[in-house]
Amino acid sequence: MHNGPVSTTFPRTRKSQHGYRIDQVEDFLEDARRAYSVGPNEPAVVSAANIRQMAFALERGGYSPTHVDAALERLEDAFASRERERAIQERGDEAWYTEARSTAREIMDRLLRPAGQRFNRTGLLSEGYNTRDVDAFAEQLITHFRDGRSLSIEDVRNSAFRTKRGGYQEAQVDLLLDTVVHVMLAVR
Repeated sequence: MHNGPVSTTFPRTRKSQHGYRIDQVEDFLEDARRAYSVGPNEPAVVSAANIRQMAFALERGGYSPTHVDAALERLEDAFASRERERAIQERGDEAWYTEARSTAREIMDRLLRPAGQRFNRTGLLSEGYNTRDVDAFAEQLITHFRDGRSLSIEDVRNSAFRTKRGGYQEAQVDLLLDTVVHVMLAVR
């Protein structure tokens, strides 16, 4: 006996494992479809930045997070490309790349701070990102921006850091990483 429509957009986790809530994923994808089809002068409720920051609740037997996350990365790339094309049409190539270079300079200003001082710290009783892990990745970002060392968007998206008491504030590090992805997509 069947109690409703079976969704096949993504593979599901086992009933004993947590996956993303199916209704939330489906609702978001529908919003994204509508937003992608709007005209250049119409407001869109979904952007590349929204997609990058999207989070779903978990439920047993939900959608496979690995598959949904991979689809969201492709969707973010598509939205970023379209946003770049529209911005270039409105403001021109030079203005678009000037803005991207300016944002990259702001990133570098943060990354060039001394190791251990690049981001605000949590209190001694609170956990944050391990400063050594973040600083090591910051060095990779510096060589990418300064020397053109190969670093992919996936490397940035998939960066993960251990936690430790008194570490860097996670929200601040995550915001910088989101900005790095934004710049990398802008100049792709």
